[in-house]
Amino acid sequence: MKHTPFSRRSFIKTAAVGTASLSFPTIIPASAFGANDRVRVAVIGINGRGKDHISGFSKLPNVEVAALCDVDNVVLQERAADFEKKNNKKVKTFQDLRKVYEDKDIDAVSIATPNHWHALAAIWACQAGKDVYVEKPGCHNIYEGRKLVEAANKYNRIVQHGVQLRSSVAIQEAIKHLREGLIGNVYMARALIYKWRPDIGNQPTSPVPAGLDWDLWQGPAQARAFSKNYVHYNWHWFWDYGNGDIGNQGIHETDLALWGLDVGLPEEITSAGGKFLWNDCKETPETLTSTYIYPKQKKVIEVEVRPWMTNKEDGVEVGNLFYGDKGYMVINGYNDYKTYLGKERTPGPARKEGGDHYQNFIDAVRAHDKKLLNGPVETAHLSASLAHLGNIAYRLDRKLKFDPTTEKFVGDKEANAMLTRKYRAPFIVPDKV
Repeated sequence: MKHTPFSRRSFIKTAAVGTASLSFPTIIPASAFGANDRVRVAVIGINGRGKDHISGFSKLPNVEVAALCDVDNVVLQERAADFEKKNNKKVKTFQDLRKVYEDKDIDAVSIATPNHWHALAAIWACQAGKDVYVEKPGCHNIYEGRKLVEAANKYNRIVQHGVQLRSSVAIQEAIKHLREGLIGNVYMARALIYKWRPDIGNQPTSPVPAGLDWDLWQGPAQARAFSKNYVHYNWHWFWDYGNGDIGNQGIHETDLALWGLDVGLPEEITSAGGKFLWNDCKETPETLTSTYIYPKQKKVIEVEVRPWMTNKEDGVEVGNLFYGDKGYMVINGYNDYKTYLGKERTPGPARKEGGDHYQNFIDAVRAHDKKLLNGPVETAHLSASLAHLGNIAYRLDRKLKFDPTTEKFVGDKEANAMLTRKYRAPFIVPDKV
């Protein structure tokens, strides 16, 4: 099945035209709505990033965190007690996300589960008529990303991807500079993911802890015995559940690289790395260098993952560098950029200022207009797919050719088999959403 490749340039133009014709302001004051316009949000997955989701939505005017959901009932009850103490009100609790989707009082869901649940949880939410904020990566494999885009469009839902730097005022300004040629012809993006990742050891299998629904936690993945190796954070380093650091922290950087270069998926991918530090049970590489070539556009993306002691690059441990023929740009983290121009590297425009990605989502929900989204569903597919392509090239240990139009590898059955996974009923990402 062929798909029309997503063009960032065309999307930006469409969004600009659509926004200009809206009767709603971009930032909608709470006073413009009555009590019936309160947005009721359920947060699904509340052990890690979900805590920030609870905090972020709780701060917004006329937004109610109406429900909390987690497969670990111990975590669920702790978070609910903490929420009720801080907010002096009760909150609904669910252990099974399917019960959330049956609740007609819930307008939107915010998904912060492990990666292998992101796409299916978001697709089910779209089918249930809920708008969706989904953490990065928006999908565990490339097939899921395409299905998520299709579901959002079919059910006309607002789906925001959790790449919060897209709501940063500074980064939006930086992208504008790139488009307007401040550093000239921008031919390369270098994404840096230098995170402190220690030895995680190797825990044996053990009984499932009280309160944890281990079957539901595994969801779309094939069943295996419980181990503390996976729950609650180190699942990131196992292929069944996570995508390594390129598919963890790295999604912010792959997304920014695509945005800054104004490109979609690449045609050539190489990737190399491995485990050089720890003799632990991680399956994903500690160190990974991936290169993505765009021969028609004459552009290249480099993604560098390092886990331990390393130098910074122009002050950056996590961020992106963009190179043009008239200068280069340094983006440090989520809301800080600097530019250096000419052969002498003369300091140019710079800015440090953030934004509110949760507010941007709520604005789009209230207007029911996806053109308002800073991190639309397409970013969930594309930024994650870049990471998945790098992982596939690493696992197969060879250069890969990819067709961005069909979203298939060229003449490579083994690589194409890795575009999806074997699902476990009833947790199946449907071909027809």
